Amino acid sequence: MFDYKQYDGVGLAELIQKREVRVEEVREAAIREIEKKNGALNAVIDKFYNGPEEIAQVESTGPFVGVPFLTKSINQEVKGRPIRSGSKLLEKIKADQDSEFVRQIRNTGVSILGQTNVPEFALLGITEPVHYGPSRNPWNTEYTPGGSSGGSAAAVASGMVPIAGANDGGGSIRIPAAFCGLFGLKPTRGRTPIGPRRGRVWQGASVDHILSRSVRDSATMLDHYQMDRANAFIAPPFNGSYVEASMTPLTNPLKIAFSTDSPLGTPVNQECKEAVHITIRLLEEMGHTVIEKAAPIDGKRVANSYFMLYFAEVATTLTELEDIIGRKVTFNDVEPATWILNLLGKAVSAEELLASLKFWDKSAIQMESFHDDYDLYLTPTTAHPPSKIGELDQTPFEKGLIKVVGGLRLGGILKKSGFVEQLANKSLERTPFTQLANLTGQPAMTLPMHLTKDGLPCGVQVMARRGREDLLLQLAGQLEESDSWIQVNENPSF
Repeated sequence: MFDYKQYDGVGLAELIQKREVRVEEVREAAIREIEKKNGALNAVIDKFYNGPEEIAQVESTGPFVGVPFLTKSINQEVKGRPIRSGSKLLEKIKADQDSEFVRQIRNTGVSILGQTNVPEFALLGITEPVHYGPSRNPWNTEYTPGGSSGGSAAAVASGMVPIAGANDGGGSIRIPAAFCGLFGLKPTRGRTPIGPRRGRVWQGASVDHILSRSVRDSATMLDHYQMDRANAFIAPPFNGSYVEASMTPLTNPLKIAFSTDSPLGTPVNQECKEAVHITIRLLEEMGHTVIEKAAPIDGKRVANSYFMLYFAEVATTLTELEDIIGRKVTFNDVEPATWILNLLGKAVSAEELLASLKFWDKSAIQMESFHDDYDLYLTPTTAHPPSKIGELDQTPFEKGLIKVVGGLRLGGILKKSGFVEQLANKSLERTPFTQLANLTGQPAMTLPMHLTKDGLPCGVQVMARRGREDLLLQLAGQLEESDSWIQVNENPSF
């Protein structure tokens, strides 16, 4: 019997193509892993394998024929299944068609077996929705796998599936990849499909892709996306092969900037800094020049600008849901934090939102100039290792305040009180590095380069100029061969 968990997606597809294993064997192995581990991890919240319909939907061609796959339960609709988005409001609302991302994923030949857990409306860097319960980190189930693609990360890191759907609007691919020892790439804005009923998600900050254990799986999937005419944004064209890029060593030395300082001025854990310095030493051994130089962007303004979008998007989402459920959304329909974000969104003016979007564009231009001097920009992926489950819950005082404010609809007063800046700092102090790439539209990846003394993965983020996923994948492909790269089968519970 073949050892299913030891193969990445491309490796499983090759076994199937060579007829060394059958699609049904691979599918059954994946189902066994899900049934064995999901009780402890709570990664999969909707299972599609109770009938034979999914085998019938598997394409007979493509790079991942027969490879088990899980979609993320937000913005990756599967026809006939609920897209829960971590909220009890959407538990029984079924999609009437596949999203364009899912349609194109199907064309690669994957076998979709279910959907993964997310925080309510994918709003947090942890995956602990009240209604569905927390997902847990396979490296230590007392800790979070991150968010918002935490269910997908837990599923891939535990060996349930080799690849899973994810999306990233503020770090939601990179944060859970960093916490679970995976490779996570956020592509350039407009690179991946987003329709058919959306032209943008979070004003272009959010893009869809996958989480994977290997660089080549991520590169292979990136090679097979086709232009989506629904996209409001189009990425710079790339006429080569991302897979070939990932297998092509860098021959010319790069000039790489790095910083381990939080753009918010908040503390950064020494383990996260160590992950960066391990990577720097490897880069210098490879002949690259690495210089300490922070990005020329006001980090606090990035955080505040990001939260202006956050507020407006949550308010708009809840208003749109009223048409779907046929009534007003109330305080008791959503988690308290979601309701507060909704009230703050209703207090955001058109002028404030437009000013934030203009700041995004200004930041993108500044980063383009920065990359005239530096090929890549390297930071910790997160400022701290994973938190324990429940560690970031609101205090009883905060819960009481939210209930009072929510009941009285005091969003405007709350915004004027300076609460926005306090919320931005508290929410992002553990994950202050990832939002910049979402605002500027740049590609960014996280590399699994370090295990803490507690045995938890720590990631390193690398950003490139817009359109240069190929350069990121080239570097990742080389670093993947190093001894520092974490292999998920190093996890004793894998």
